[in-house]
Amino acid sequence: MTTVSDDELIASAEAVLHPHPVGGRLFGNVASTLVTETGRLHSGVCIDTGSGTGFCAEHAAIAAMVTAREYRIARIVAVWRDEEGTLRVVPPCGRCREFIRQIDPGNLDTEVVLGPRHSLRLRELLPYQEWPGAHG
Repeated sequence: MTTVSDDELIASAEAVLHPHPVGGRLFGNVASTLVTETGRLHSGVCIDTGSGTGFCAEHAAIAAMVTAREYRIARIVAVWRDEEGTLRVVPPCGRCREFIRQIDPGNLDTEVVLGPRHSLRLRELLPYQEWPGAHG
């Protein structure tokens, strides 16, 4: 696998970050890039639509990966630019964490980049992923 640094992964996500207003909503104001076990990069952006029909940037990046017939995510990052123009790394929401897990069981070991030189494995962000859990 090709090694991609945190800075390179963040820069790759930033490269597709292009907010576009549509009817009071923003498309593309959060971007994500992931690197697969084979070293391929896939990126995507969020689409914020009404009635819950939109999706997060991580979903878009994962859809691109699955379209390329890959399922194991080695590392993933999402970025957003705040009102002052500062680029921020943002953690995946709970829905995205679960989505990553369901794409491939091995993705519990996905490294989630939370900032330059700071990351955690998905299993650390989603500690209670087994269902159904033991009773008692």
